[in-house]
Formats: sequence, structure tokens, C-alpha cells
Amino acid sequence: MQVASRGDGAIRIIETVSLRLYDTATRGQREFIPVRSGAASIYVCGATVQGMPHIGHVRSGLNYDVMRRWLHHQGLDVTLVRNVTDIDDKILTKAAEHQRPWWEWAATHERAFDAAYEALGCLPPSIGPRATGHVPQMIELMQRLIDSGHAYAVDCGDVYFSVPSYADYGRLSGQRPEDMQQGEGAGGAKRDPHDFTLWKAAKPGEPCWPTPWGDGRPGWHLECSAMATRYLGSEFDIHGGGLDLVFPHHENERAQSRAAGDGFARYWTHNAWVTLGGDKMSKSLGNTLSIDVLLTRVRGAELRYYLVSPHYRSMIEYSDAALSEAVAAYRRIESFLHRVRERIGAPERAARVAETGLGAEFAAAMDDDLGTPGAVAAIHGAVREGNAALDAGDRDAAAAAAGQVRAMTDLLGLDPLSERWAGGAGSRADAAATAALSALVADLLAQRTDARARRDFAAADNIRARLLAAGVVVEDTRDGATWTLKDG
Repeated sequence: MQVASRGDGAIRIIETVSLRLYDTATRGQREFIPVRSGAASIYVCGATVQGMPHIGHVRSGLNYDVMRRWLHHQGLDVTLVRNVTDIDDKILTKAAEHQRPWWEWAATHERAFDAAYEALGCLPPSIGPRATGHVPQMIELMQRLIDSGHAYAVDCGDVYFSVPSYADYGRLSGQRPEDMQQGEGAGGAKRDPHDFTLWKAAKPGEPCWPTPWGDGRPGWHLECSAMATRYLGSEFDIHGGGLDLVFPHHENERAQSRAAGDGFARYWTHNAWVTLGGDKMSKSLGNTLSIDVLLTRVRGAELRYYLVSPHYRSMIEYSDAALSEAVAAYRRIESFLHRVRERIGAPERAARVAETGLGAEFAAAMDDDLGTPGAVAAIHGAVREGNAALDAGDRDAAAAAAGQVRAMTDLLGLDPLSERWAGGAGSRADAAATAALSALVADLLAQRTDARARRDFAAADNIRARLLAAGVVVEDTRDGATWTLKDG
């Protein structure tokens, strides 16, 4: 626990937790110290709902879902805000191309994103505010910026942020203002070519809202500053999103918020991209992999495992082979828990990750900037020890390992025996079928183990062949036999 002074001279007590996060603004890890004792506040830039979600889109949601779970595990009351950008140039263009109302187009794809997050096991955000619902907060923020000399309105109704007025501009992305391009054109009305748009004057046929400076619609950067402070206060803990948002979006958010007098985010975290053929996955490149398509090939838990196992700051180069490897790895975890359930009974999830042994390895990895690769390695280590204990007849050790595996996978949103994932597609019929299959396979594998112990290898091979013909692949490992369902 530490004592810190607020700007108004008051004293506040702030707690430390064991988590260290890589902060984009400082280019290094920092100990996580929440603004408010016992609580954590996170704002995540969510979807611009112009089209169907692909795995590049949902990676961010998954990463911050893991962060939220880990902070909650450490005893913090977590508020996570994930916004929806439902008004944008791209949305208007796409809706017009398909001859649909812009609001219908946005709502349709917002529902698709919600379904994708749910299918991959994301907890719902504390709130998912839409940009169009927060125009009053945007107007208030613009007025504060204009009053303080950091923004200006022009005759046509546009409102701009004055980049030269804010001396700290460029700190987040590590760039000099003179080297930056906003990507929105210089514009004859701008006082400086580096200034960026807060409010866009109305154009014929476009949606608009009234303001003191004329009718129009919000600029992208303004939206998030208004929504973040509306729900999390003038200063909050973590602002996150994809790496591609560092500049200009997050740089501009930080500038306008701090110029207005808000402390805004204390930590800035960014997840890397999912790439395909070396390029960032995006609709404009035509190299997307939609969630709907992938979920016809693998289960939601398996796709989640594929996306959260790498470190959130590492690029994921998508390939079918890598996805298949992730599926096989997840099924090894699942197979172990099914073996324990069939031989001993359903393992109880440990109340918390142990402070010693493999639990400590998991916790240390997660505390080191949410190091999911090390955390997943700890899970597989517990699976190996549990399988060995099961084969040796040590029921207590096997049950303890299974409980620990359930606890660790739960903190990643991946517990195979949880209500969310136990049924495969989520139905009771699927759950019953899975349980029946597990029991039958476990019995045949036990017979195969007995045959191998008698050195009756012909009988053992026959059992393996029968399972393979039924679509069950048996793999002999140093920790015993495991099984998975054959792809396709």
C-alpha cells in the first residue's frame, strides 16, 4: 500500500497488486497501481461496426477479457468499458453501397460482434456505450477545449484540436508532431496541417446532431474521450486497444483529454495484430477470416485458446497448421480432465491458484505483463503430472492436479468442464454425448493399456485401429495415452 497526494492537496490511499504491465507511453513495464483502492477501471476501444467480425477484431476483446479475469482474481472490483463506434465514414459508405439505413447497418453488425464475443467466451463488458448516445458529453468536452484555447471552430461548422497548443503531443507514440500525418487531409480551414478533427460539419444526406457551432457528427477521436470519462471518471487505470490505434487515435485521445484538464488513462496497453501472409488482417486487404466460418471448423473454446495462448503483444501469423496445433493442445487438456472425471469423478475447481508449485509458475507468468505463454505452459505441466499420477493409481494427486488445471484454465476463460464449454455447442445433448464418448473411449484405452502390459501388442493395435476408424485419434505420450477427435 502506498500514500499519494492528489493535485488538490488531498491524500489518497492506493493499493498495489502483483501485476506489472507494459505501458506504451513509457516503453517499459510498470507496477500496476490502481487509481481507486480495491478497484480497477479499463476502457477498451471496441468495434467500428462497419462489417462482420474476424479474428483480428476479436483478439483485442479476448486479451482484455483475460486481463479483467486476472485483476478480478487479485481481488479487485473491475469495471470494463468497451465502446461501439456506430457512426463513421466507413459505416456511412458501406450502408449507402448496400442501400440500407446507416443505423440499421451499424446495429446489424454490432449484434454480430456481440455474438462473436459471446461465442468465444468473453464476459460481457460492464457497459458497451455507443458513440451516438454520447453527443452531449462530446459537446461539453469540445466547449472546455475551446474555452482553454486548445480547440477552435471554423465558419463551416467543423471543430479542430490545435496540436501546437499541446506541448506533450507525440509522447504516447514516441513521434515528433512535425513528422506525423493525421490521415484526414490538411483542409483549408485548419490553422495547422497537424490539427485533427473533433466535429465534422453536416453534409447533405448524412446524419447530424445540433451543436453551438452548427449541425454535424462527431470525429472518431472525440467519441472515446467523452465515453471513457463519462463512465470511468476524469482519471482511470487502463486504456487499451489494438496496436494500430496508438497513432493517431490514442495519441489524439490523450492530447484532447489532458488538454481539457483530465488525467485520463494512467496505463496504455496495446495488443498486436493477427496477420495473414505477413499483412495486418483487415477488410481493405481482403484477407479476413470471419468468426462464423472458423466456428464451423473448430469450437469456440479452441479458437479462444488459439488467440489467447500467444502473448498479447506478439503478432499471430494465422495458418491452418497453427490453428490445428492449438486445437490438439487444448484437447489434451480436455482429455486429461475427462480421464479424471471418468476414473475418479468430476474434479472440483481449486478455489484459487496455489502459491507454490505449478500454481506459482502460472501466477508469476500472468503477473509478468499477462504472460499467457508461460501460463499455458504451467497448465500443460500440471496436465502431464496429473496424467502420470492417474496412470500410477495416485487418485489424490490426479484429482489435485485436475482441480488446479481447472482453476488455471478458468482464469483464461478456458475451463473445459465449465458450464460454458462442457457442452461443446452449448446444449445438454452435446454434453451428454461428450460424457458418453469419454466413458467409452476411456474404457477402450484402459483395455489397450492392459493389453500392452501383457505384451499383447496385436490386441492393443486392434483397439487403436478401431478407435481411429470411429474418428478417435490416440496419441501415446510420455504421460500416457491421450485422444482427440479426428478433424473433418
